[in-house]
Amino acid sequence: IWRPLTAFLNFGPLGLGYLMTAHFVWTYMSTLERLNHNAPYDFWLMMLFGAVSMVVGYSLMGLSPRFLGHNLSTFLVYVWSRYHEGLEVNMFELFNTRAEMLPWFFLAQTFLLEGEVPVLDFLGIVFGHIYHHYATTNVLRTPKFVIQWYNGENKYARKLREQYKTISSDFEM
Repeated sequence: IWRPLTAFLNFGPLGLGYLMTAHFVWTYMSTLERLNHNAPYDFWLMMLFGAVSMVVGYSLMGLSPRFLGHNLSTFLVYVWSRYHEGLEVNMFELFNTRAEMLPWFFLAQTFLLEGEVPVLDFLGIVFGHIYHHYATTNVLRTPKFVIQWYNGENKYARKLREQYKTISSDFEM
């Protein structure tokens, strides 16, 4: 059971691309978590949807799910870009682009820096688009039993809420 989870910690070979991907995962995941700080289970659902869709989707298509951390970053960047449409984003102090163009910039970056066709990055964008569409049309919602468990008086839920409360002040905008 640990294999599908640890695959998302692999960002590829150590180098500039690895460092950039780790930075992007940290930046965009934390921003998305801030958006959902009042309902963290929605963030959990987004992460679960991205992970499961990649593992299952790549297996069904017969693609090697290597470097899933890199592909998860593309998923996260796409979802982030949809929530921040129209925002000007500075790219490495070199140029500005709009947020909705960011995932496509990363696609080009993979092609230019790694010299390979970014099929898995494109699938990260596709899965991000599916998630965003389902989430905004309320087709995909956190199951009620998860919300009830989180808000319930279960000792584990209470402990989780207390721990989350101590850090949630960092998320308030």
